[in-house]
Amino acid sequence: MRSVESIREDFPVLKRVRRDGKPLIYFDNAATSLKPRQVIEAVKRYYEECSANVHRAVYELSQEATDLYEEARAKIARFIGCKPEELVFVKNTTEAINLVAYGIRWSAGDEVVSTVMEHHSNMIPWQIAAERFRIRLRYAGIRPDGTLDLESLSELVGRRTRLVAVCHASNVLGTINDVRRIAEVAHENGALLLVDAAQSAPHMPISVKDLDCDLLAFSGHKLLGPTGIGCLYVREGVEEEVKPPFAGGGMISRVELHGYKLSDMPWRFEAGTPNVAGAVGLAAAVDYLTSIGMESVREHEKRLTERAIEILREIDGVEIYGPMDPERRCGLVSFNLRGVSGDLVAALLDERENIAVRSGLHCAQPLHRILGVQSSVRASFYLYNTLDELEAFRRGLKRISGELGRRD
Repeated sequence: MRSVESIREDFPVLKRVRRDGKPLIYFDNAATSLKPRQVIEAVKRYYEECSANVHRAVYELSQEATDLYEEARAKIARFIGCKPEELVFVKNTTEAINLVAYGIRWSAGDEVVSTVMEHHSNMIPWQIAAERFRIRLRYAGIRPDGTLDLESLSELVGRRTRLVAVCHASNVLGTINDVRRIAEVAHENGALLLVDAAQSAPHMPISVKDLDCDLLAFSGHKLLGPTGIGCLYVREGVEEEVKPPFAGGGMISRVELHGYKLSDMPWRFEAGTPNVAGAVGLAAAVDYLTSIGMESVREHEKRLTERAIEILREIDGVEIYGPMDPERRCGLVSFNLRGVSGDLVAALLDERENIAVRSGLHCAQPLHRILGVQSSVRASFYLYNTLDELEAFRRGLKRISGELGRRD
């Protein structure tokens, strides 16, 4: 892996220095990542040099835009190990999951099996589908260490299960789920497997073939790319089980006054003018990560996570959520300081050390209720974060703990 110092030079936001001289320390990567200049320049170049629509015209500029868009698709498909025709461009992970939830031709009595550790984006769409289509929603629990109870999930999946929907990595616990094993359970029962890879695709090598999933969703903005672009992998053949929920130009090959014929994959799921600039920017992000190596990104984040857990364990009154082994979690740590609200911890870290962390429920309210807490503080890492930044995190937390942690 390139040195972290040289990587940091590629991220303009990291050059921000506050009036008190403290540089920005960005530990909110689970929410969204920073963007390297290579991505910013790719988007800018598209708008300045080739701002035409795609799949619409034969003139040169439109053909160039179409080539850029489809080359981006092919590049991102290679990144996750699928064919270009299996990769659908969407706005984000949320839209991808909703596309599946409202596109499957449900029958009354069908079941969806998920887990209690899901982000709301992989929970609410199934709840609404349950209301609309009279399907049943079931949840597998977690173990005391924050890992998924695979036995519980296996018992829930049965002959009525149409779909299993799980996160690859939890955005609160950091837990990395054994998707390959879950795929076996789903497929043994004739069910499809959808994977929410929002927290894994940016941070570790992903192969949809190795995972053996049928559907996989991720967002570009967490992967160094622009906002408003994401991807849905649809395994070849599975598209016949999902009817496009959005209709319009670009997703049909023939239209009559009283009928239509869908386009081939993946365009049948891409109604209307797509986010061409977003696709170009996401392809540039994939180029950037590929040049560094996803194995290297993963190893770097494991070191940061291990050190973060060591720091938190040094401080009295800190409760950490999720597995303690960095091998079993992605690059984030959620915690609470006894007697101090998460929002106050986050505000003080920002005020005193210019450290950006997330506090609150992280779009996972049911999980926090199961953990027995009102909210949590989350520090999440990426390839540009350093051990020195974690030392500033340590100083800030120790100071907060000393001043406020024993007031109860």
